[in-house]
Amino acid sequence: MPKTRPPYSSEFRRQMVDLVRAGRNADDLAREFEPAAQSIRDWVGVADRRDGTREAKPKAVTPDERDELVRLRRENKPLRLERDILSRAAAWFARETGAVPSGSSNS
Repeated sequence: MPKTRPPYSSEFRRQMVDLVRAGRNADDLAREFEPAAQSIRDWVGVADRRDGTREAKPKAVTPDERDELVRLRRENKPLRLERDILSRAAAWFARETGAVPSGSSNS
């Protein structure tokens, strides 16, 4: 079972963020101090978003948006099928009327 430890203090996190912003590498800080490099990068990201220097992560899709996506995908499926049928029919009529020789390419 992995070891657990109490969360790092906010002061410690702030110091790590300051060190990264001063040019230190998160991997080097992870070797020198205890937290994982990814944790340090996460702290920097949170601090950047808090300070307004980085945009917030996009929020998850809301239930209303999800319902709309499902509805639009359902509507899209028959439309694509109809488009394919009309495309094949147009090609067939073009060959039958002699506008395009049978078996020729578009070159």
